[in-house]
Amino acid sequence: METALLVISILLIIIVLLQSSKSEDGAQIISGRAEMFVKRKERGSELVISRITFLLGLAFFTICLVAMFI
Repeated sequence: METALLVISILLIIIVLLQSSKSEDGAQIISGRAEMFVKRKERGSELVISRITFLLGLAFFTICLVAMFI
């Protein structure tokens, strides 16, 4: 159980670091060059990385929840 949690947490850290940075969007909002509530659609590899991040986060949460009750 602990090994699976360790592997998932390392994979989650790596996949989060691979995601595109949102800091440029924040700087544009402050300077007034971008609209604040524009919905940007994820495509291609960005969509895959986003879905993998969600699944790894869900697995991490589930394993932590199960480990708490064991």
